[in-house]
Amino acid sequence: MYAIIEKGGKQYRVSPGGKIKVEKIPFETGAEVVLDKVLMVSKDGGNIFGSPYIRGAKVIALVEDKGKARKVVVFKKKPRKNYRRLRGHRQPFTSLNIKEIVFGG
Repeated sequence: MYAIIEKGGKQYRVSPGGKIKVEKIPFETGAEVVLDKVLMVSKDGGNIFGSPYIRGAKVIALVEDKGKARKVVVFKKKPRKNYRRLRGHRQPFTSLNIKEIVFGG
């Protein structure tokens, strides 16, 4: 059984016991998070699609960790103008451990 959810403008395929990294969310480590924007559920060989979301379906996850991703280097340069800018960026994330997929269909 697996589901496709939407979180932070991105879509993730999740299954019970799996782990995903999503955009930073304001929950403490160890808290339980309910993700209710479920786009699709695959169960027993059949697929159920929402339009856009499946009513009554949700994914329950535990907040495992918070951190920052690897550094992305942003370098700008204009030739012959003595213009150079070097910036770095580390995107914050929240790591979730998928506990269960609740679906009433």
